Amino acid sequence: TAFFHGDLQEEVYMEQPPGFVAQGESDKVCRLRKSLYGLKQSPRAWFGKFSQALVCFGMKKSTSDHSVFYRRSEKGIVLLVVYVDDML
Repeated sequence: TAFFHGDLQEEVYMEQPPGFVAQGESDKVCRLRKSLYGLKQSPRAWFGKFSQALVCFGMKKSTSDHSVFYRRSEKGIVLLVVYVDDML
């Protein structure tokens, strides 16, 4: 469900799904405000929102790899690697 949380930056429209078309309204389309699985924009939208949250929690982005975040303290360092919607 990670991709459902990303906000789309551009206008994306889709046909109404079967079973949701109101009678006489079959010529209408839906404008998406959030990402869906299968959209090519979804991974980018989710990663943007997720990386903003990590930065708000004090993590910093690696300058050598955009999917690596880190946080240093006197106790050590925490590394977080993000791959699509998985974290290591």
